[in-house]
Amino acid sequence: MKVVIFCGGLGSRLREETEFRPKPMLEIGDQPILVHIMKIYAHYGFNEFILCLGYKGHIIKEYFYHYEIRNNDFTVKLGEHKSIDVHKKHKEEGWKITLADTGAKALKGARLKHVQSYIDGDNFFMTYGDGLADIDLGRLLEFHKSHGKLVTMTGVRPSSRFGELKLKGEQVESFIEKPQGGQGFINGGFFVVKRKFLDYLTEDERCDLESGALEQLAKQGELMMYPHEGFWACMDTWRDMEHLNKLWQEGTAPWKALS
Repeated sequence: MKVVIFCGGLGSRLREETEFRPKPMLEIGDQPILVHIMKIYAHYGFNEFILCLGYKGHIIKEYFYHYEIRNNDFTVKLGEHKSIDVHKKHKEEGWKITLADTGAKALKGARLKHVQSYIDGDNFFMTYGDGLADIDLGRLLEFHKSHGKLVTMTGVRPSSRFGELKLKGEQVESFIEKPQGGQGFINGGFFVVKRKFLDYLTEDERCDLESGALEQLAKQGELMMYPHEGFWACMDTWRDMEHLNKLWQEGTAPWKALS
């Protein structure tokens, strides 16, 4: 099964960083969030990726073109063209990555339709280039196959923007920073999609995903939700980026075991 990842947005809420690079290339630890997402899929054996590029997509292309050099030791013999010996194989051995330009301003529906020729098989995974979770992709896939509908969307409960106090009278017994909220589910990405869904899309750059085709599927009873009650976070703001990096540096990142 292929994994389609949307990597083309402007990331306007992180303009201080995205002015120079696309949001999926913002780092957690020493690797872009995009690689963290890809490692979640690879952990479950899904290592064929299709990256839908847009804004500053050349930076993502260059990163993966030079991935071996960036992530390994190597020996170079000067004076000989491309005489490089790479040492220490990384864990990403065997990944197959298709990097596709899908338009600078295209909405996600158009981006997905654009890469249709790279998608084979009856089902494929699809997600955004800025969200992380400790999700069990095996169970997600089983759920998708069990109901027979066109699309399965992972529903998550977002973290609270503020810390949560547990009180005894006026005394604070505990404080939890940004706990998972008790509110309703929202779209957390991590979709499983039947290939037939591509018929709902066009390559017109105005073709949207969420407010277009997925709304239509919901009305037709073809959109199902897989509830994920565990960790989920989106790198949407500077504060989100700092929070995710803090979790990684402290060794408490819930998705770390998958990457």
